[in-house]
Amino acid sequence: MNTPSEQPGHEWSEPDLSAVVGERRQLINLAYRLLGSLAEAEDAVQETYTRWYAMSRQQQEAIESPGAWLTTVAGRICLDLLGSARARRERYVGAWIPEPLPDRTEWISGRAGGGSAEPADPADRITLDESVNMAFLVVLESMTPAERVAFILHDVFRYPFAEVAAIVGRTPAACRQLASSARRRIRAAHAPAVPAAGQAALVRDFKEAWEAKDINALVDLLDPDATMTADGGGMVGTVLRPVEGSEHIAQYLIHIADKAPGLTLLERTVNGRPGLVAQHSGVTVTVAAFSLTGDRITRIWAVRNPEKLRPWTEHGPS
Repeated sequence: MNTPSEQPGHEWSEPDLSAVVGERRQLINLAYRLLGSLAEAEDAVQETYTRWYAMSRQQQEAIESPGAWLTTVAGRICLDLLGSARARRERYVGAWIPEPLPDRTEWISGRAGGGSAEPADPADRITLDESVNMAFLVVLESMTPAERVAFILHDVFRYPFAEVAAIVGRTPAACRQLASSARRRIRAAHAPAVPAAGQAALVRDFKEAWEAKDINALVDLLDPDATMTADGGGMVGTVLRPVEGSEHIAQYLIHIADKAPGLTLLERTVNGRPGLVAQHSGVTVTVAAFSLTGDRITRIWAVRNPEKLRPWTEHGPS
């Protein structure tokens, strides 16, 4: 993408540059939550800026709030992408899981130019909070595009319904209803929060039991009705349907350990929660996120699609 100074006929002042480029972090955060895909979020934000820079200087100066304009355009682009996502998901091989995000502080020693003021990797611009944990993103996937956009804009980013309506193309009252419906979905799927220290300890116990190939220990750590879903995207081998039940999951994990000797398991933050990264010969091959209830693991999401592991494979530990 061209920078403002590269646009012919545009003499950009520093305030212009700050007002427009300064919105990028917010737009990346918004687009990732709306799309569940870092790659698609990058594309949506790129398209947003392309439309801004395609306008004449006079058109740009007529816009009272560049930030609001950029958000509106990005929101509409994401809404269009969500509208076509269902058809893309139907063609997807196996289960589709949102792209996992690392905590950049855990990779910082392996980053080239890690101390730069503006990180090159958009994953570094994503704020890791409750609205990006994997369980939350999976629930978002069950919403209609309009529900998802209305809910994220209003409940997560605190945009008033009048502004949400301009993006979604519905009345403020209709957007209020959409957000309310989305909240009901969130509440229905909500599990009691487990303290961070407890989450980390449980994931560590799971890692150690897997490394030891202790099937009984694995079964004890898993809820009897636990589910494991894997996403290989048809690019790598993995189960195409969810594995259900603690014993079946434990047996499958032992099978993987036997089939892939030399697999290294690392404790890492995945979408703001304790998770695991599996590496083979120093290459990240799987990123696993967990949902916990009490002292048991209830859901495991294992992302193996290499296209979804870019932030992990390009910036792994040194």
